[in-house]
Amino acid sequence: MNIILFGPPGAGKGTQAEFIVNRFNVVQLSTGDMLRAAVAQGTELGRKAKAVMDAGELVDDAIILGIIGDRIGEPDCACGFILDGFPRTLPQAEGLDRMLAEKGLGLDAVIEVRVPDSELFARIEKRAAETGGARADDNAETLKKRLEVYHSQTAPVLPYYQEKGMLKTVDGLQAIDAVTAEIMKLLEG
Repeated sequence: MNIILFGPPGAGKGTQAEFIVNRFNVVQLSTGDMLRAAVAQGTELGRKAKAVMDAGELVDDAIILGIIGDRIGEPDCACGFILDGFPRTLPQAEGLDRMLAEKGLGLDAVIEVRVPDSELFARIEKRAAETGGARADDNAETLKKRLEVYHSQTAPVLPYYQEKGMLKTVDGLQAIDAVTAEIMKLLEG
């Protein structure tokens, strides 16, 4: 089962991904983790990515897609994967579709966990209070910047999957177990 989870920062994608991983024996893939691993392993794509990052630039879509392509070919992804935080742009979504098609794979679900911005700010403030600000990104200014990027770059990807009839939206304002139940119903149905 190959899944993309969309939603703004703080929507609960990571929490829901854990439940999906445990239920369906799939692997949660983070592009940041994959990128760091490829660099650490010294793969060809990892060396290219390192050169780009060392120059202070963003790694281009071709390198990211190559790293994802390599990663989903590993044995632990045989039952599928969850992409959380990718694709972030329309060209990445189109590239992902091409890459998956070349591998004879496809997406089984594209799920958006929808939460209004005002609720996200309340969640971040609550988490910062509960953890004593343990996470450096638990503040309103950082969230504001991350939301601007999400709304300008990532949210425009949603209509791409909507037009393909793949996008399913879950109300992220519900209790965690209700969100989980709704996602499981979508995946099992």
